[in-house]
Amino acid sequence: MSIEIHKLGRVDYLPTYEAMQAFTAARTPETPDVLWICEHPAVYTQGLAGKPEHIFNPANIPVVQTNRGGQVTYHGPGQVVAYPLIDLKRAGYFIKEYVYRIEEAVIRTLAAFGVTGHRVAGAPGIYVRLGDPGSHAMLAQRPAKKGSEPLRFAAGSDPNFEGLGKIAALGLKVSRNCTYHGMALNVAMDLEPFSRINPCGYAQLQTVDLSTIGVSVGWTEAADVLSHKLASYLAP
Repeated sequence: MSIEIHKLGRVDYLPTYEAMQAFTAARTPETPDVLWICEHPAVYTQGLAGKPEHIFNPANIPVVQTNRGGQVTYHGPGQVVAYPLIDLKRAGYFIKEYVYRIEEAVIRTLAAFGVTGHRVAGAPGIYVRLGDPGSHAMLAQRPAKKGSEPLRFAAGSDPNFEGLGKIAALGLKVSRNCTYHGMALNVAMDLEPFSRINPCGYAQLQTVDLSTIGVSVGWTEAADVLSHKLASYLAP
């Protein structure tokens, strides 16, 4: 069963969040999986692990408490937000694989624009090298399989984001084996609101978008590539 792509345009965050919850609560084993692609007006969203001290100065930007995983992030114009509403049981894979597939879709999307995306062990999302966004050189602290090479930072310590910028964030929820919430890819944004928070709870984490690293691409084109990569990689 293929995933239906629904392009919602620019929509307010709160009613979209409520619509995701309602869709998930009402779905049956026969309900088709869908992928909502949208853009939000400026908003901070707090995950279940979110701490108030990670938001220092929201000013006129609303803060919405949510039931997704993770901590605080920012959504705003110029960012492609994707909400996969998928029955994992029917798809045949578990949450860890689901996260991997989303990240892989983002990596493939970035590759389409000449950018190499990286995973950082212990820090979900996708990162780029600020000095050389196209570099294929592997990160020392990339995720490693058990028994393979050790990660080069102390267990229990925060990842080292030196030289890296976060370009895509994940925040997920699974209810009755069905997913909602999702991910966001920064395309061409006003990045200033990220400076008023510790993104995802990390004080030393720099947030970037495609525009900042020299990639000129429109929101619609980025949304088209991302939505098709997600639909492909999240298929059963």
